[in-house]
Amino acid sequence: METPPKDILDALARMRLLGGEPSTGEPPTGEPPTGEPLTGGVSSDIWRIDLAGGPICVKRALPKLRVAADWQAPVERNRFEARWMRVASSAVPHSTPTLVGQDEASGTLAMEYLPADRYPLWKAQLRDGIVDPAFAASVAVTLGRIHAATAAAPGLAADFPTDAIFYDIRLEPYLAHTGLRHPDLAAHMRRLIETTQRNKLAMVHGDVSPKNILAGPDGPVFLDAECAWWGDPAFDLAFCLNHLMLKCLWVPTRRDALLKSFRAMTEAYLPLVAWEPPDRLEQRVAHLLPALFLARVDGKSPVEYITQDEQRDAVRRVAVRLLTDPPDRLADVAKAWAKELAA
Repeated sequence: METPPKDILDALARMRLLGGEPSTGEPPTGEPPTGEPLTGGVSSDIWRIDLAGGPICVKRALPKLRVAADWQAPVERNRFEARWMRVASSAVPHSTPTLVGQDEASGTLAMEYLPADRYPLWKAQLRDGIVDPAFAASVAVTLGRIHAATAAAPGLAADFPTDAIFYDIRLEPYLAHTGLRHPDLAAHMRRLIETTQRNKLAMVHGDVSPKNILAGPDGPVFLDAECAWWGDPAFDLAFCLNHLMLKCLWVPTRRDALLKSFRAMTEAYLPLVAWEPPDRLEQRVAHLLPALFLARVDGKSPVEYITQDEQRDAVRRVAVRLLTDPPDRLADVAKAWAKELAA
């Protein structure tokens, strides 16, 4: 066990979570709590800290993400992550960890600690070959319910003035940067950025990835809404479906189950789309998905498990083909990828 960094302890003191005299905001005297750093974050320092009342999870936003490219991000994004958590948990109880405290000055959040033996990480399950299309469908249902609830409450848009943040940590590193790597596709990327920015319809998580979803006893639990935005819900669905496609290369023995999970997510989500014609949203997802697919090999944040040139080339072939001749249905995206995998 280790002593957490002083600035995290100071933030916890300002949240009044360390005891002592709360009115001063100063750390209490005596032995500080201990804990351990948790792995998995490129955008935050994440700790489990053992307080007198039990463990909590603390995350502090980093101004520069831990990736090879120069990727800056404002730490105030945690303010909007906390807002996303509150709204999402109201729309779908148990869909986020309980928020314990927030220190906006340092970009630090404290939340309940969810132990891995009861809340396994979806990404870890997929890595181990545990691929359950029913769980993928439950992720889609939870996501769709959050989107539907917020689309029905447009006044929430004022709580998420994060257009610039979303561009800096999503649209630029994934779409604009990939367009620089592929100049022949730059115009396609610009159109996708414009379409995504134009459709401001619901509260968006922005990083719906298996690494940010726990398989909890009451259903999926969403983590790390640092990209929270009032915008196009198509982005969330495309982002998650993209990971199911990519993981066909990571766990090739489970390709069929992963593609079934892709279909299960699509079929579970689309019936929940009440804020616009479902076909219209599906078309935007189908157009955006190949760009995100390509971005995970040629954008600022390539996935760590695609390590072979032939794998990257397979992604590029399918992505380029679908970007230049975009399908309107998600089944056609999955079919193109399945055909490439079988070649």
